Amino acid sequence: MTTWEYARLEYRSAGTYGEDQFMDWNATFHHSGGAQRWGTDERFNDMLHLNRAGAAGWQAYDRSATHFPNEPHRLYGVTYSLRRPVE
Repeated sequence: MTTWEYARLEYRSAGTYGEDQFMDWNATFHHSGGAQRWGTDERFNDMLHLNRAGAAGWQAYDRSATHFPNEPHRLYGVTYSLRRPVE
């Protein structure tokens, strides 16, 4: 039986929603050792951070997007659930 260690990668918008078409996105990695800020992107580019997690052995198994009801449909954040086997 495999024992798993769990973490999450939060990718949140930090920019404004006016005329700014290059919004900033903050990546934060949360795991049992605490939270680590993985940097800010000028565009939505979560692949860099997902590849970084994958290189450390993490597997993404779920993704949830955040948007607010009764608002224009804009993406405010994405949370990835991650796991890796404990040896």
